[in-house]
Amino acid sequence: MTHRFWLIRHALVHPSSLPFLYGTDDVPVCGETMTAQAPRYEALAARLPHPARLVCSPLSRTQITARAIIDAGYPGQQPLIDPAFVEQDFGDWQGQPIAEFENRTHDQRHPFWPIHAAEVPPNGESFATLISRVGAGLEGLLGTAQGRDTVIVSHGGAIRAAIAFALGLTPHQALCLQIDNISLSVLEHSEARHWRVLSVNEHISPFASPTKGAA
Repeated sequence: MTHRFWLIRHALVHPSSLPFLYGTDDVPVCGETMTAQAPRYEALAARLPHPARLVCSPLSRTQITARAIIDAGYPGQQPLIDPAFVEQDFGDWQGQPIAEFENRTHDQRHPFWPIHAAEVPPNGESFATLISRVGAGLEGLLGTAQGRDTVIVSHGGAIRAAIAFALGLTPHQALCLQIDNISLSVLEHSEARHWRVLSVNEHISPFASPTKGAA
């Protein structure tokens, strides 16, 4: 059976957290932004497949985002909480100002990220480890799938990792992907065990006609 994963990055976090490398810290979302973006949540609720299994990471920002989608019209359900889809663990660098990484040389950082793709933060995990973790999570969900679709509300790093796992990208290549807040990326796994990517960083317009389940 062909199975689709509908990956949604969580709502924008509160401005007080944006200057920091928050990773697995359970930082709050920006309520004002969520209110202003209510039409986008309604459009997203209409765009997602009905029915589908709903999965969130253990962090509150993914669960709050899932609740906003349900409140906007998506069929209500209790999400499965799966730690495989939590953000990259930055270890001792959790909560450090991102500005502190700006003076690193080009070989110490990624062009689009403060940390090199192969780097292991002290007491944390590398992006390569994140790809393996998320990939195992996707395989686990495939093993328990009872329908054709799974909606996962997750994080920017974890969604990049999911795409990297599906396409066999290197960690460096995956960190070149742009994944915006409340954007949608869709992966498909075929009966022949082949992966393909149907969309990346899709912004659901509140003015577009809903296509319920089509990618």
